Amino acid sequence: ELLAGQTERQNSQGLLDKFGSARVVDAPISEAGFAGLGIGAAMTGLRPVIEMMTWNFAILALDQIMNNAAKIRHMSGGQLRCPIVIRGPSGAGGRLSSQHSQALEAQYAHVPGLKVVAAGTPADAKGLLKSAIRDENPVMMFEAELLYGAKGEVPEGEHLVPIGKADIKRPGSQVTVLTWGRMLTACVLP
Repeated sequence: ELLAGQTERQNSQGLLDKFGSARVVDAPISEAGFAGLGIGAAMTGLRPVIEMMTWNFAILALDQIMNNAAKIRHMSGGQLRCPIVIRGPSGAGGRLSSQHSQALEAQYAHVPGLKVVAAGTPADAKGLLKSAIRDENPVMMFEAELLYGAKGEVPEGEHLVPIGKADIKRPGSQVTVLTWGRMLTACVLP
């Protein structure tokens, strides 16, 4: 599970020991390669979770994601599905320059067949990831780089956040503000 407040390395530490080499593969950096491998695995009945080092580099896998994962259910007349989660850091980060600071959620959200999620709190990160893994469609999970150090309560046990349903963080009657990911902290002031 995604653990708020930890680095990427800390997030994956111990997974190999816990799940074994048949389920945890440390692949060389070849975004199109491991995206294609994951998509093929999903089409055969597995539920892979692919971690991109950064969504900026996932651009190299756009063909696999947009032309295979997103379209296979439609192109096969519903005979095939692609229950894959592709996750990784997105948006601005500390001292990462222009190569690592793009927010690409909208690009993926405009592709029919893909679902896009971006958590704004540690609890939402857990709930969205669990929901994404259980979804029968490809889900792209954008994790704000600057939220990796965020602290907050995370429910223990079963905690799901529905995909495709807005979460009202603070009800009111005067203004409606829509946001996602890191900007939630800027919009919902204490």
